[in-house]
Amino acid sequence: MEIEEVGSSEALPLLSLNHISLLVKCVCTSVRFYEDVLGFLLVKRPSSFNFRGAWLYNYGIGIHLLETDSIDEFEAIVPPRKINPKDNHISFQCTDVELVKKRLKEMGMKYVSGGVEDEGIKVDQVFFHDPDGYMIEICNCENLPVLLVSSYPMMMKKNNNIIGGYEKRMGAIMMESLSMEMMNFSF
Repeated sequence: MEIEEVGSSEALPLLSLNHISLLVKCVCTSVRFYEDVLGFLLVKRPSSFNFRGAWLYNYGIGIHLLETDSIDEFEAIVPPRKINPKDNHISFQCTDVELVKKRLKEMGMKYVSGGVEDEGIKVDQVFFHDPDGYMIEICNCENLPVLLVSSYPMMMKKNNNIIGGYEKRMGAIMMESLSMEMMNFSF
């Protein structure tokens, strides 16, 4: 498998997202959720750790669960928040959003449906919480192409997707890109 790097050569030499770590009240409850609801598999974690936790893996990403005794150590465990698609969340792509909704309903899980549309392309979304209040999104996000702003001139207009100093920087990047393309133009 070839990994395509996109971005500046000055950035860190990253390959991919490896895992996320989540503080949890009860490792057993969280493991059961991530296995039963999201299809993750329990994998061996290093024996040198001196705290309760678990590692799970699937879909090319790991989830590391770290049990904590102190609820005050993190915000996700406060009384359950309203399911808000604009809140921090982890997103997974799926093959069938309607089937996801059906299964969540069968499990008795609360969820919120949403959607995004851009230039006639629709993305369906489902949001729900894990046992510790972390937001999960399931979507068919692969429907929406990933377009670099620097290669998409229409993004220069003022809209909700470009904020603050990005406009000037994106304009410079786009002009540089255009200049390079013009220099490579041959008759």
